[in-house]
Amino acid sequence: MQAFPSSLVRCHGISVATYEIDTRLPAERVIRALEQLKQWRGLPKAIRCDNGPEYTAQSLVDWCRKHHIELRYIQPGKPNQNA
Repeated sequence: MQAFPSSLVRCHGISVATYEIDTRLPAERVIRALEQLKQWRGLPKAIRCDNGPEYTAQSLVDWCRKHHIELRYIQPGKPNQNA
C-alpha cells in the first residue's frame, strides 16, 4: 500500500513546517497537524494543496476559514503546481 505524504512548505523556501505520512490522511488528521503547527511555529497565511478529499472536506475548509488561512487549490491534473 502506498503512503501519501502531506507537507506544509514555505513558498519559495526550503523550510518544511510539518510532514505527515500515512496510507490515509483524512481531514481530521490534517487539522490535528495544523493544530500542532499552531503551537510550534504559528499558522501559515495560505496552504497550496491538491483537490484531494482531505483538503476539500468541509471540516478543513471551515477550520481554515476560522483561522484566516487561504486554501489555494492547484489545477486538477497538475501535480507539479504543488511543488
